[in-house]
Amino acid sequence: MALASGARLPITVSVMAASTMNALDTTIANVALPHMQGSVSASQEQVGWVLTSYIVAAALTTPLTGWLAARLGRKRLLLVSISGFVIASMLCGVSNSLPEIVAFRFFQGMFGAPLTPLSQAVMLDVYPPEKHGRAMAVWGMGTVLGPVAGPILGGFLTDSLSWRWVFFINLPIGILAFAGCWLFISGKSTDDRKPFDFLGFAALVAFIGSAQLLLDRGPSVDWFSSRETWIYLIIAAIGLWVFVLHSLTVRHPFFDRRLMADRNFMVVTLFGFGIGMLLYTAVALLPPITQGLMGYSAFDSGFLTVPRGVGALIAMFLTGALVGRMDTRLILALGLTLTAVAAWRMSHFDLVMGTQQIVVAGLLQGLGIGVMFVPMNAVAYATIPFSLRAEASSVNTIVRNMGSSVGISVMQASAVANGQVMHESLAGRINPADPVVAAGLAAPYDTVSVAGLSALNAEISRQATMVAYLDDFRLMLIMVICASPLLLLMRPPKIRTGEMDHAAVE
Repeated sequence: MALASGARLPITVSVMAASTMNALDTTIANVALPHMQGSVSASQEQVGWVLTSYIVAAALTTPLTGWLAARLGRKRLLLVSISGFVIASMLCGVSNSLPEIVAFRFFQGMFGAPLTPLSQAVMLDVYPPEKHGRAMAVWGMGTVLGPVAGPILGGFLTDSLSWRWVFFINLPIGILAFAGCWLFISGKSTDDRKPFDFLGFAALVAFIGSAQLLLDRGPSVDWFSSRETWIYLIIAAIGLWVFVLHSLTVRHPFFDRRLMADRNFMVVTLFGFGIGMLLYTAVALLPPITQGLMGYSAFDSGFLTVPRGVGALIAMFLTGALVGRMDTRLILALGLTLTAVAAWRMSHFDLVMGTQQIVVAGLLQGLGIGVMFVPMNAVAYATIPFSLRAEASSVNTIVRNMGSSVGISVMQASAVANGQVMHESLAGRINPADPVVAAGLAAPYDTVSVAGLSALNAEISRQATMVAYLDDFRLMLIMVICASPLLLLMRPPKIRTGEMDHAAVE
């Protein structure tokens, strides 16, 4: 059944509001954690579960999106997810204890998990194939800009009102999204009676949940020196092994095997894992540099992430018109080149640089990510049947989110380890008997007084940490280069004109 083109705009606004609301909440609460900590009398480690509970709940629920959409219909699932997300947000805002916030954040993540893959599937359904590039450009804007804008909006709301408003802000957005989906998305029953694969789902949940906890808790418990992380690793390994073996042998696996047979989808999904690592890693590394090492305020540090979002916005707007008119592999190659140049510029940061260097690098990285985001999604879903789009989108979302978690954890662990190594190396070079060193040990960096030694050690730590972050940026550059050969495995899709297979949203 074809969809009237006049309904596309309100549907687009509605699903974009839902997707952006969910994307914002992945980062908007980060800057409010210190205020929550004092309000509910929690330790720094305890209040971290406010973030962990949301991430784990989203990771566990996302795989269910395809199956639930087939059983309930996309409209019903969207309405349930939006309403549940908003209610959980309100409950988070009125919570007065840490257990309450953690529990309601878990429900928030659980209801919010389907919003991103469902919104993407709906955008692909309501636009004809020749307009999928532009549709993915619009959808990508909310997905990419949400996490970037989250810290800025969260800081403003927390400073101007209170930490509770980082949750209350979801109410007007949720009402808009719910009303639009209720009024403009057509709902019809589904005849899909695919049996639920309980063993496959249980194995996948064990793998994703344990891996997510491993990546999130690893830095705070010193990784594999803790029994806790070993338990997570063993459960994740068993879960992955059982899921893969079961999926290859059972008649009705949890994820349809036709997805694995689609070469473009598999290559782009793997490519998306790397993009997920690049997308959020730089956002996570920049605040510790600007605030911890260079003395910027929280607001100024958050404001420096704006150029990255602006670059992504510009790139997506321009790239959407190119998809289908030129080889998507060339567009992706341009995006990789811009991202590589950005990583190279970031690897030359220093502690006395001005904001211009940060702005230019952020703008270039935003342009690179934006250029890649649109053709990636257009290529991935070009040959996926309509009935599998929600399931495919959930797989893509899971892999991209796992890439983000792996990237942030690996980079942070690398920064800590390399910082310690560089501290020892730099401290070993401080020899007061050396005339050159002695000439540089002016006040307050002397080796006689306690205050002088403390100041000297602090400066050594500052320099060593910066070197460690530069190593992370060089690692990002290597990752971009290593991802380039995947372009050779992609096949440019044949864009079908007309709306013959253009279905209304279920």
